[in-house]
Amino acid sequence: MNTPPQRDIRIESLTGFEQFDRCAALQEAVWGSGDGDVVSRRIFTVVSHLGGQVLGAFDGDTLAGFAFALPGYRDGMAYLHSHILAVLPDYRNAGIGRCLKFAQRDDAIARGFDLMEWTFDPLEIKNAHLNIARLGAVVRRYHPNLYGSSSSPLQGGLPTDRLYAEWWLRSPRVVGLLRGEALPPQAIEQRITVPRAIYEWKQDPERRNLAEAVQSGNREAFASAFEHGLAVVGYECDSEGNGAFLLGRWDQRR
Repeated sequence: MNTPPQRDIRIESLTGFEQFDRCAALQEAVWGSGDGDVVSRRIFTVVSHLGGQVLGAFDGDTLAGFAFALPGYRDGMAYLHSHILAVLPDYRNAGIGRCLKFAQRDDAIARGFDLMEWTFDPLEIKNAHLNIARLGAVVRRYHPNLYGSSSSPLQGGLPTDRLYAEWWLRSPRVVGLLRGEALPPQAIEQRITVPRAIYEWKQDPERRNLAEAVQSGNREAFASAFEHGLAVVGYECDSEGNGAFLLGRWDQRR
């Protein structure tokens, strides 16, 4: 992986057709998806006119990444659902995803939202760590095969199971993390682990059954934990790169 040049990344709202076409092309570069999995210019245009977000991260004239959110309504509350956050391979691990999230949060708060949500793959260790340990999201819902079959090679032919991240934008938990403070200590009642080898297993047809077994077992573990009132409140990675979801009792006032 190439290291991006040390330049200032600027975040801008995207509004024009040409910018939306670049977002569509960036999705293909990131996930290798077919047309059926790519959000088109027309959808970006509609959502931007309906109160959603389309934010781009630029390195000079290069669109290095973007974030795309739609307005939602659930349980009597309006919120933003962040459907896509994508960063070009050459710009990964440069903090651009986190910068885009911060920009989403600033814009959401300015418009009066208290909550943002998004889905993520429970088998993606780095993404889970960012969402939970660094941004302070909590998780209380699991959806098996949310998007049906995917043409992206990164999915490895597995069902598109997803967890729902809840980002309570003004909560002490989130505000403290963004100030550089550690999450407050909390009793952990259950751990659900993901081995680092999951990436290799997904891409190897002869060992894909191992990835399927992890996904299936974790799916059942999450369903049972959420049914008993637990939530994902933390995430850890060990020295070998294995990941672990930490589940306990979530107090929205914290």
